[in-house]
Amino acid sequence: MHCSEIGIELIKHFEGLRLTAYVCIGGKPTIGYGSTYYEDGSRVNLGDEITLQQANELLMNILSQFERDVSKLIHGIPVNQNQFDALVSFAFNIGIESLAQSTLLKKVKSNHNDTSIAVEFGRWVMASGQRINGLVIRRRKEAELYFS
Repeated sequence: MHCSEIGIELIKHFEGLRLTAYVCIGGKPTIGYGSTYYEDGSRVNLGDEITLQQANELLMNILSQFERDVSKLIHGIPVNQNQFDALVSFAFNIGIESLAQSTLLKKVKSNHNDTSIAVEFGRWVMASGQRINGLVIRRRKEAELYFS
């Protein structure tokens, strides 16, 4: 399964676009649409610069890895396109390892239509020990997409 345009636009919207590397709220050098590493696996460094075309290519290349990883985690679960997109957006933001160990994923595997999954999205709103309003909004939008 691949992320739809709706899922890609959700990621782009909440990650924002930065063509010069900066330190994100999680403390990691980040570039483009929230990328902390490049396609070759090397880390983003402060001072790095990319073009808009490179940012879009980087997003699509890295996104394909998240799509594969999420697909492996939910193998055999009959999620719909919106559910898949929401899970990919979530994993893109928090990391595939965090999704893999989450109660959210356990609930998806147990019953992918369980309405309490929305609550689980909402638990992931902290960064560097602080509740982040942007994450509250993002998680609400991901949960809304998941159940739409």
